[in-house]
Order: sequence, then structure tokens, then C-alpha cells
Amino acid sequence: MFKFIRIFILLCILAVVSFSSYRARVESVEWKYTLLVNIYPINGDASPAAEDYIRTLRVEEFKPIEDFMRKAADQYGKASSAGVEVRLQPRLQEAPPAPPEELSGLKVMWWSLKFRWWAYRHAKVIGPGPQVRLFVQYFDPHKNRSHSSTALQQGLIGSVNVFASKEMSAKNNVIITHEFLHTLGATDKYDRSNDMPSFPDGYGEPQRSPLFPQRYAEIMGGRIVLSSSDAVMPIDFRQVLIGTKTAQEINFLPKPKSD
Repeated sequence: MFKFIRIFILLCILAVVSFSSYRARVESVEWKYTLLVNIYPINGDASPAAEDYIRTLRVEEFKPIEDFMRKAADQYGKASSAGVEVRLQPRLQEAPPAPPEELSGLKVMWWSLKFRWWAYRHAKVIGPGPQVRLFVQYFDPHKNRSHSSTALQQGLIGSVNVFASKEMSAKNNVIITHEFLHTLGATDKYDRSNDMPSFPDGYGEPQRSPLFPQRYAEIMGGRIVLSSSDAVMPIDFRQVLIGTKTAQEINFLPKPKSD
């Protein structure tokens, strides 16, 4: 009898959490109010370079993200209040759980639960309305290591890996925004086998003639396509835009009825 009651209570808690998560996902892209984006810095490699860089961080460093989203909202006819506000939170000493190397269904599901539980324990949301939490891990750029970032729409959380360098701050903001849009339902628009943007949704200007070289990167495509086999990372938001498909996914545009 006690076991049955315990299971029933756990199911009720799961139902409440699931409904709360669903409401947060829906409200996050209603764009009626400014969406809060909380950034939690983390020393990703325990390096002195990352430690020194985190000490210098100010919220102003992330303001270009707000400007980029506001301009995109204007482009797609959203109200001026449909923007984001970035808040720099105190640094965290512990990194979130890394995603599994093998992307099997059960392993990803288990990691997702661990990540959400970790976020709940280390970064509780304070205040009304949905809020995004991005755990930004900084790495020493001189080690030349590549780190994959990831984000979840469930829980509106993301783990973002960037380099501890003022020279790379603008590029870091592009990466942070890519993961932020994942929390709102935007999907990747590139081929994971070679990182080349997918045509047409991953191209900044899929209607451009001649097609190559492209002038802009689509934010979820991630790169500026120079030819059918070559693409480069954008250096800042001046080389990035939100394409039609991504705009539909984050509710800047209505989705086609066939979706």
C-alpha cells in the first residue's frame, strides 16, 4: 500500500512538473512580454585564463544579443516589446552534466533529466513568467580545443561552451544566441557530418543569385556559405540573420498549416 501511494505521489509531481514545463515553453514564444535570459558563467577548464576573464565580465558584453533579437522582431513585424533582456548571474563553481557521446534515446533522456535536475538545484528561477537559463562555460583559447554546446526546450536551459577572450566576445554572442534559440524550439539547420548549412533553411539568403558566396549566416545554420563545399563562421551579428524557418519555429512568424 505504501509503495502504491509513493508511486502515485511521484506521478502527480511528474504531471505538475510536465505541465509547468509545457506552459513555460508556450509562454516563452508568445512574445507578449520581454523574455529574461539568465547567463551563469562557469570556468570550463579550471584555467587561470578563464578565471581572469570571468572576473571582467559585465552584462554590457551581452547587450548585442538583445539588439540582434530586437532587430529580428522588428523585421518580422513583432511588437517592440517582443524582445529579450539578458541578465548576468553570479558565476557557478560546478559545470552541468555533459551530454552523452552516444546519442541513443534512453541515454539522451536520462541526461536531459539529470541536466534539468542540476539546473533546478544550482540556478532556481526567481520571479514570474518563463525565464531562460544559459550556463556559459569559458575555456582558455590558447588550448585550441573545440567544445560542443547544447540546449533543451524542456526546462528552457542550455550549456554553452565559448572561449575566454575579449577578441572572441562577438563570436561568443553568436554562439550563445544559437543555443538560446534552441531553448525556444529552433532546430539546427546544418549537416552534422560536415557542419555545412542545409539548403535552403540554413542559408542566409537562399534566393540570392548567384547563390555563392552568401553574405550572411542563418543563425541556426551557423556558417556563411562561400561555395558548395566551403563555409566560414560569422565574426559577429553583422553577418547573421534569422531565416524564415527559424522565425516560424520561435513564433516570429506563423507556422505553415501543413506543419
